[in-house]
Amino acid sequence: MLFSTAYFPPVEYFAKIAEGFTLSTDEVKPSVIYIEACEHYKKQSYRNRFKYYAADGIQSLSFPVVGGESAQKLPITDVEVDWSTPWLIRTERAIAAAYESSAYFDHYRDSLFALLEECPRTLLEFNLSILRYFLEKTGIRADIRFTEEFTPAGSGIYGEDLREVIHPKRGNTILEDLSLAKPYFQVFSRKYGFAPNLSIMDLLFNEGPDSILYLKSL
Repeated sequence: MLFSTAYFPPVEYFAKIAEGFTLSTDEVKPSVIYIEACEHYKKQSYRNRFKYYAADGIQSLSFPVVGGESAQKLPITDVEVDWSTPWLIRTERAIAAAYESSAYFDHYRDSLFALLEECPRTLLEFNLSILRYFLEKTGIRADIRFTEEFTPAGSGIYGEDLREVIHPKRGNTILEDLSLAKPYFQVFSRKYGFAPNLSIMDLLFNEGPDSILYLKSL
């Protein structure tokens, strides 16, 4: 499967990774996934933004990249995170305010925030560290590889192409197709109702070790 890099990826991103993961009493087989490393940066995508559930409803957070608009002319491997403003402090405060009353926030908070505060130089490094963190915490095994050349949509060279399918402004039927379009507990669901396909963070903070049971039938 072929994915674009993503910042705090949505649940559907992890559901697709889990689809290729085999876990049984006699076999543990990781899912083989490819991250697109030969594209140019695109704004208004999951590459540097995510959705989460706050006290005032669904919100999104993003991080700035060096060069702003001009970064779209750069290969994704050359795009740098802009650490010159205190956006990370604001992000951590927003996450804490939204999830401090969730069942597992206190369990994961310190390790997650410590990871973010390592401040990797590039967008790709930053997102990869976050991806690996949530794979570990959800219990999903994945063999992460990177593309060596850019291929057109639907080429099939790297398997199922999800680069532009998983996008914050485009709908899809991934969760329905995997029979995973189901609710789980969310802190503010009594006020606003269940919100599907938020950042994997939302699932982990609310379901903890049971997150894998939501992402995959074992």
